Amino acid sequence: MAVGDIGPATDWSAALQACDRVVHAAAHVHRVRAAGAHEAGQFHRVNTQGTLNLARQAAAAGVARLVFVSSVKAMGEQGRFCAADACLPADAYGVSKREAEIGLLEIAHTSGMEVVIVRPPLVYGARVGANFLQLMQAVDRRLPLPFGSIDNRRSLIYVGNLVAAIAACLDHPAAAQKIYLPKDEEDVSTPDLIRMLATALDRPVRLVRVPRLLLRYAAACLGRSAQFERLTGSLTLDDGAMRDDLGWRPPYSTQQGLLATAQWYRRHGS
Repeated sequence: MAVGDIGPATDWSAALQACDRVVHAAAHVHRVRAAGAHEAGQFHRVNTQGTLNLARQAAAAGVARLVFVSSVKAMGEQGRFCAADACLPADAYGVSKREAEIGLLEIAHTSGMEVVIVRPPLVYGARVGANFLQLMQAVDRRLPLPFGSIDNRRSLIYVGNLVAAIAACLDHPAAAQKIYLPKDEEDVSTPDLIRMLATALDRPVRLVRVPRLLLRYAAACLGRSAQFERLTGSLTLDDGAMRDDLGWRPPYSTQQGLLATAQWYRRHGS
């Protein structure tokens, strides 16, 4: 059921009728060339105020549990994170997600509605966009990629694994008022991801070894420092709490997820 624009005044009453569980995954996300105070205000209006408005109405309607799809960006941009770590979001998007989390836990405490927060890393699969799609396109076009010297680790999650994680959070009694960091079974380096994408796309691997400092300088000259750091920095998650509490394991391997993504790309994205 469509509810229209999401914000602090959205009326969710029709969508919440006879509803026992809610998954909230909608968000205002980064847009190319969008920045400044207006964009930060949009993040807060949709991701924070819009989420808390939904939660208050859900609690009033008798919803038993709300699963909120937040983001690892609520914690930061680089490092190794577990759910208990301090949150230091680096941009307005991450701040808006973290503020929504705090508000949701307060609503859970005062209303009795259970809340589960899920912080996924980069999600890939059908309809993937942004840097991941650009990387696929570069591999598909057999372009030489200058990341052969990069030694990093990134946690990713295939959309099928994220769906399975959300499903586990919907009903398991141990999940109430918890924060989980689901991810694929293995963390990958950027060069390994490129190799795996090349295999999935049936393309040759064209990795060139360029010193990281030289790459950083070139990215800065092109105004792409943030994109460079996302591609070459390390960001890994510890999903141990979710495994221990819920007995959860990702049902799809990274190879399976990338192959499914490549198949979608061949049909729709190339």
